[in-house]
Amino acid sequence: MALFRLALATLPYPATPEESVQRAIRALKDAGAAKTDLIVFPECYVPGYRRPDLTLPPPDQAFLEDAWRAIADAAGEARVGVVLGSERVGTDARPIPCAVVIDANGQLLGVQDKVQIPPEEEGTYVGGCDRQIFQLGDAVIGVVICHEGWRYPETVRWAARQGAQLVLHPHYSWHESGAFVPHTFGDPRNSFHEKAALCRAAENTCWFATVNYATPDAPTTSAVVDPDGVVQVWQPYGVEGLLVTDIDLSRATGLLAKRLRNTVGRDAPM
Repeated sequence: MALFRLALATLPYPATPEESVQRAIRALKDAGAAKTDLIVFPECYVPGYRRPDLTLPPPDQAFLEDAWRAIADAAGEARVGVVLGSERVGTDARPIPCAVVIDANGQLLGVQDKVQIPPEEEGTYVGGCDRQIFQLGDAVIGVVICHEGWRYPETVRWAARQGAQLVLHPHYSWHESGAFVPHTFGDPRNSFHEKAALCRAAENTCWFATVNYATPDAPTTSAVVDPDGVVQVWQPYGVEGLLVTDIDLSRATGLLAKRLRNTVGRDAPM
């Protein structure tokens, strides 16, 4: 049994970009004290997701690189790997949502961009164009960010077919007026989103971990789903905290993902 200790940082929306870095470093220290192998933060946690009803400073690559360096240093001190929801500045000066991957030695392994930008984000963000997987200690991981994990199952399948045992899903979902307020993960009265998390794990025989901000009346929460599509653990809705659990990497065979036959059409063999 290859146990891997995972922490999902369900944190409040930061008041400022500087606070986002401070909160991330505090959570990292807590993850180190809990002897975790990896901590994962929500979508664009540093500097904060650019919601249409909020005003953030313009994208600042120098600030971001300083923030990544400070968080990497904290990761090395805590001996914890990090998947940090962030952004980077594209060639047209618009922000690209991304996840910065740092190992337990504090080394930057790479950046996974959000490739599928939803229609409502197109005026704010621009998408990336590439996917990759990462080796973090004993785990091979993939990252899909918010909308692309909910709406584009191919993104998770790609990672699983490349050998990812664990696919991480930083996202941000906030309450909208009149929307259902859940108290139980996967409530049938809620939107499809949490049920999609179960599918992403089961249809690929991999672990799937989704992490949201802690906001009042949040419509989704942070959770870890096993390769059979069963929720192993979930964070109470809207409650700040570090959700820590041990996952058995040997259960992530990727069997169903690897059995996909990429032939389509009327004459394709069944």
